[in-house]
Amino acid sequence: MAQTTKTDGWLTSPGVLGTVLLLVVVMFVAMLIISAKVDRILKANKLRRAQAVPIPDDVLIDMAPEQLSEAQYRRRTALLFKLSGDELGGTGPAFDDRALITRSTSEPENPLVDEKIYSGTRLETPPELRKIVLWYLGAATCWLVFGTLVGQYLGMKFVWPDLDEVSWLSFGRLRPVHTNTVFWGWASLAMIGLAYFVIARTSNTVIHSYKNAWRAWWLINLSVVIGNLCLMSGINNGGGEYREYLWPVALLFALGLILTFRNFYATVKRRKIPEIYVSNWYILASLVWTIVLATIGYLPWYQDGLGETIIQGYYMHQGVGMWFMTFTLGLIYYYLPSALNKPIYSYSLGVLAFWTQMLFYTLIGTHHFVFSPLPWWMQTVAIVFSVGMFIPVIAGSTNFFMTMRGSWSAIGRSYVLPFFLVGVIYYFVGSSQGSLQAFRFTNHVWHFTDFNVAHSHMTMYGIITFILWACIYAIVPKITGREPSQMLVGAHFWLAFIGLFAYTVSLMAGGTVKGMAWIEGVPFIETVVNTRGYWTWRAIGGTLMFISHVIFAWNFYTMSRSSTATPEPAHLPTPVTP
Repeated sequence: MAQTTKTDGWLTSPGVLGTVLLLVVVMFVAMLIISAKVDRILKANKLRRAQAVPIPDDVLIDMAPEQLSEAQYRRRTALLFKLSGDELGGTGPAFDDRALITRSTSEPENPLVDEKIYSGTRLETPPELRKIVLWYLGAATCWLVFGTLVGQYLGMKFVWPDLDEVSWLSFGRLRPVHTNTVFWGWASLAMIGLAYFVIARTSNTVIHSYKNAWRAWWLINLSVVIGNLCLMSGINNGGGEYREYLWPVALLFALGLILTFRNFYATVKRRKIPEIYVSNWYILASLVWTIVLATIGYLPWYQDGLGETIIQGYYMHQGVGMWFMTFTLGLIYYYLPSALNKPIYSYSLGVLAFWTQMLFYTLIGTHHFVFSPLPWWMQTVAIVFSVGMFIPVIAGSTNFFMTMRGSWSAIGRSYVLPFFLVGVIYYFVGSSQGSLQAFRFTNHVWHFTDFNVAHSHMTMYGIITFILWACIYAIVPKITGREPSQMLVGAHFWLAFIGLFAYTVSLMAGGTVKGMAWIEGVPFIETVVNTRGYWTWRAIGGTLMFISHVIFAWNFYTMSRSSTATPEPAHLPTPVTP
């Protein structure tokens, strides 16, 4: 597309340059993970080749240790081993100080080797808490599959607009079903379920009321079921994004949050340690903000004309930033150091990120309405505070990266750290890109285009969903004693990551082309036709993402299904506050 004076120099604008740089960061991380996996495979193949060539024992003894593979070194050590003569006896009393023996006998007809030792590490978790966590996560997984199935169907409609002629399958009805399901069904239930374990663990006490936990579970699920049935029937709140549910339906969800907050607060209040761990700051604050947000978003008295626009910007952005983002950050502050078995790098950085998040995020909602009839000063305040969001983002990202420092080798051994790594990278990239998109020029080009869809998936999927998956894979095997197939976890990771990258890059490119064409005065319908190729890649990326969700659902079933064995629980350390 030729440039004119209207679009001349757009590539050198700070917002566009920053966005391109952030995409390069994502590609670099992808290459880092791939190189770690390939390096591990190459080393394993090299070791197998070395082990395939037998070395005579007499030659093996004379070889230097650095010339040997791990198996050959162990063989050489075994050949050089000599008994000292007192291995089978002693003068002191026998005591199993590591609790390795579960039963002993003096009857030679009953050999001990018949019993197998369960090797999986398991956290000691009250049965009621384990059940609550698994049921919240199980319901969330069902909503993830359903909500993204709807999203996949909508993505195919961009390529085949005449796919159906059924009213309740129309785009206008299904689109809010997709967004509300993954917001209030998948992400919200998964966050709360994971938080129940965090609250109990970091407070070193039991949950205040399991009955309230179950009541909240029913209320939230009921709100999603009734809300989706209303939306598919054409009954909605009149166009407010993410608040399409009628107020009685939204009230069910709000009551669930109130019960959850009451439960969490009472549990933290009864904690058996003096400090309130930083995770609980984020979790409780997000619940308070969201209860206030739901109240403001649905009160009708000040929602006429521009007042409704201001409330919509506030509600839409706070729903993402003060509910999903703040809550998920609280989960990271527990599950990341717990998975790495090390303390969070800096408690002070966590507190700095917390208070600056509270300060800056609450005033940036109107950057969605730059060049609208809203007062110019209000738009400027939103842009300035959007730039201020770099402070909590950089503080939080630094804290997480420094916590992962020294653990990079785990990328090649497990997929828990890659899920965390991608989530943290997208936290930095997606949040920074949102601040850059708030600038007036980039907003002028990208607003109302497919670029916004790419940005929302970069944040809600790249940050929230990847972090939730990391937390689930980190904790569920520990409380159930069942590990998923690493091959399937790897398939889940790569399909989701590649699908997300294809989805976001195609829509970013298509949105840029469309926005520039609008500035040039190209007819709207012509820009729609020209975007079809980008929508095809959107459908391909969405298909990969949906397949990964089906694999994740199977992985979760594998981890959470009833076990016939009863492994011995083991205490693992909780994050240590510096």
